Amino acid sequence: MARIKGGLNAKKKHNRILKLAKGYRGARSKQYRTAKQAVMRALASAFAGRKQKKRDFRRLWIARINAACRMNDLSYSRFMYGLKLADIDINRKMLSEIAISDPDGFKSLVDAAKAKLA
Repeated sequence: MARIKGGLNAKKKHNRILKLAKGYRGARSKQYRTAKQAVMRALASAFAGRKQKKRDFRRLWIARINAACRMNDLSYSRFMYGLKLADIDINRKMLSEIAISDPDGFKSLVDAAKAKLA
């Protein structure tokens, strides 16, 4: 029986990595070994970036809610505690959207939180 060489599989593996490295500068898109390192790092960074994006958006929403609260003479932490006491369960994304698009509606939420705090 003839020996089967691994050339075809190796070529497929190399091409798969080089395709992922397309657009990288210099040897990172041409040479398999450096391309593999660059792709591994890029995929790891992409994974971390997806987690970071969630944190960044939450920070943005909190900053927007805090700004809107302070326009209504209340701090963010007191506002969130007041909402909890008032059994108003709205996530921060929706609260920030309300703060931007409907200031009067947000003011009513702030009033409800203030009433429970007092």
